[in-house]
Amino acid sequence: MDGDLAGIPRAEVIEVSFVQVIEYDTDRPDEVRALSAEWGRQQLSNAPARLTVAEDRDRPGHFVMVAEFDSYEQAMAHSAQPETGTYAERMRRLARSEPRFVNLEVAHQQA
Repeated sequence: MDGDLAGIPRAEVIEVSFVQVIEYDTDRPDEVRALSAEWGRQQLSNAPARLTVAEDRDRPGHFVMVAEFDSYEQAMAHSAQPETGTYAERMRRLARSEPRFVNLEVAHQQA
């Protein structure tokens, strides 16, 4: 990238990482938690560096999962694992509608 990014001087832009956001609606959050705990125990080497699940306070039953990866390539390798596909399919069955995926390149982080 040339120049600055969103007004951030080049020297302050950190090494890019990758975040995947998954939004879904469910009326079965306890089953989703149990499934996610089971999936977490099965994680292999390409697992997210951090995984956060949050419920929207203004829209009960609407959840956002944020999976942080070291790189896009790591995220795609994780997505390609059969265990991830099985988890995603089981999640879809617990959701009220098709989950929405947002794939984000991280351009700047501040501690």
